[in-house]
Amino acid sequence: QVQLVESGGGLVQAGGSLRLSCVASRGTFSVYAMGWFRQAPGKEREFVAAISRDLASTGYGDSVKGRFTISRNNAKNTEYLQMNSLQPEDTAVYYCAASTTWYSKRQSDYDYWGQGTQVTVYS
Repeated sequence: QVQLVESGGGLVQAGGSLRLSCVASRGTFSVYAMGWFRQAPGKEREFVAAISRDLASTGYGDSVKGRFTISRNNAKNTEYLQMNSLQPEDTAVYYCAASTTWYSKRQSDYDYWGQGTQVTVYS
């Protein structure tokens, strides 16, 4: 069973950038589709980005399109989320997740979750 650990969260001023990382262990990373989700206080968890097993397909939530970029390095068992032009509304706990599907944007398709990393954007 794969285990996921996120890092890279923090406090950043609006307009700034952060890069989140998620390292997988205890599993074959390349067989999983990977995704990022986030949950802001008082809100439901929402889809941020996803990437297919073979890196061929990526997708983004409407609120982050053009600002965030998902990537993965299967040789390093790591996925990334590059976040640019951050805004206060991006403040949330960000979770990485692994799915046994080829590629999915649906939370219900994700079987394994990290513990989350806090991102706080101030104006």
